[in-house]
Amino acid sequence: MIIVIGWVRLAAGEMDRLHDAAVTMLEETRKEDGCISYTYGRAVEEPDVMQITEIWESQEALTEHSNSAHMAAFNQAMGSAKILGISVKSYPAEAGKTLLGAD
Repeated sequence: MIIVIGWVRLAAGEMDRLHDAAVTMLEETRKEDGCISYTYGRAVEEPDVMQITEIWESQEALTEHSNSAHMAAFNQAMGSAKILGISVKSYPAEAGKTLLGAD
């Protein structure tokens, strides 16, 4: 299992502009084989920060997702956005226990 955690800091107003593209991305991704969970959220204290959380059955499923048509379309939408910062990392599920402080 693969866990993906990240954030994207956008310029003011970009989250609202990207809303429809994000909803489409969520809907299409959740239909993919190997997708266990796929969510975006807004940071409560920073509404221009998109939080990303994904759980995949395998690296192969994540790779297929990365090559999907809806990922290409979403990347195109994100490419037109003013991004101020970004951090997205993936971890094997075993690392998730360490990340979450579990034994």
